[in-house]
Amino acid sequence: MSASEPLILTVDLGTSGPKVALFDSKAKCIADEFQEVPLYLYENGGAEQKPADWLNGIKSCYKKLISKTGIDPKRIVAINCTAQWSGTVALDKNGVPLMDSVIWMDTRGAENVKELTHGPIRVDGYGIGKVLKWIRLAGGGPTKSGKDSIAHILYIKTKLPKIYEQTYKFLEPKDYLNLWLTGIFASSYDSITMHWVTDNRDINNIYYHDELVRLSGVERNKFPDLVPTNSVLGTVTNAIADEFGLNRDVKVISGTPDVHSAAVGSGAVKDYEGHFYIGTSSWLVCHVPFKKTDMFHNMGTSPSGLPGRYLVANEQESAGACLNFIKNNLLYHTDELNTGAAPKDFYKLVDKIADKVPAGCDGLYFLPWLYGERSPVDDHHVRGGFYNMSLNHNRTHMLRAALDGVSLNGRWLLMYVEKLTGKKFEAINFIGGGANSAVWSQIIADVFNRPVRQMKEPLMSNSRGTAILALLALKMMAIDDVSKAVEVNKVFEPNAAHGGLYDEMFGRFVEIYTKNKPVYVKLNH
Repeated sequence: MSASEPLILTVDLGTSGPKVALFDSKAKCIADEFQEVPLYLYENGGAEQKPADWLNGIKSCYKKLISKTGIDPKRIVAINCTAQWSGTVALDKNGVPLMDSVIWMDTRGAENVKELTHGPIRVDGYGIGKVLKWIRLAGGGPTKSGKDSIAHILYIKTKLPKIYEQTYKFLEPKDYLNLWLTGIFASSYDSITMHWVTDNRDINNIYYHDELVRLSGVERNKFPDLVPTNSVLGTVTNAIADEFGLNRDVKVISGTPDVHSAAVGSGAVKDYEGHFYIGTSSWLVCHVPFKKTDMFHNMGTSPSGLPGRYLVANEQESAGACLNFIKNNLLYHTDELNTGAAPKDFYKLVDKIADKVPAGCDGLYFLPWLYGERSPVDDHHVRGGFYNMSLNHNRTHMLRAALDGVSLNGRWLLMYVEKLTGKKFEAINFIGGGANSAVWSQIIADVFNRPVRQMKEPLMSNSRGTAILALLALKMMAIDDVSKAVEVNKVFEPNAAHGGLYDEMFGRFVEIYTKNKPVYVKLNH
């Protein structure tokens, strides 16, 4: 790498905290830093984070990055941000948050969505007239879980009216970071989608639709102005340039939500090339050339991070979070029985342990719905746990069952994604923290009955995609060059000996949900 080569600075704001990275002009990562930030969960379904924690974490990571690499910040030519999607930051005219950010896990707006979607003639709880309008114009509508951005805003409007009145603009987390960097209140075509107020029929001309805005119950002036997908938003403010040691002409790209950046960073950028992501949550998506909706399984196509393209959008609520739950709440919970802190190589040990357990876990099932579910069922009543446990099972079975359960949940999603696209995936690119596991990669290949490509540096997919998008926006890279910038580590082929077993397990997995759904409603209404 030349000492004068231009660099891209990326910010990936996940639920666990921000990751800040430097990339060269070939989208190769030079170095990265991460800092964890607190997550505040409340008994009434609330999930919040402090925007100040985000900014302080980014600043701390940046300082460590520059110190560690010794790179001159003047070489940075652009900054691009990606972030957790479907969050809400309420801001005054000066860009100051009026409360903690309501994030994607928050369900307090469920009752507001119920009222919003109500109608005299209903299908699956949605007023037929309203839902047809949403689908025709926006490609989808508010989910009943209350986890969409519009649900957060309506919750604030009804429960925190003073904050609502004082709010100048409601921004997504990614757009809040851009405001901090540029002083510009704006949202891109892709990040505004979960507000369900834009006409998305023409992918190159997305705009606020008056009837959808009226239907939302939120005044148009509280939404930010729109800018095109993956465009140059502006330049950094003088204050940011001085604090970070940057040139004052450093460009800020409009950025994307994390699902969109991961889709690019996975290397699956051609139409119908799918990728499966396992982090805190999981998703299975691909780019497509059309707008289409499966309202009954809470998925559809929305504007992607690549201009002129749509992206199949869906999400499964708890994936890697299930392993964290087992680690922190069962095996190493702090109480009188505490046996010390979890080992630093906990996840490597999980691989070693799980690999000893036969496929099928001797009949033990793990249900990964620890925080409700979004796709392919929109159900905030459902909960997780172990099913069919006996005296013969131990924690080795439990750990393997967790890997199997998340994979079976992913197969459930795969079934409906392939129906939506009308295509069977030839292979699936695997990214996120879960893709560090060779054992999990093989399990997914067996459960999905598809070749699974374990991508190199899978934890860097969001950041890598963000860097690639910046290079595309600056015309420093062409779309045909993306596959060269993203490498495959290993391809895992399905084990034919396990196919019949996992087919049977999948059927029972779905049956467990279907038969217990009424019970979950009674328990968690």
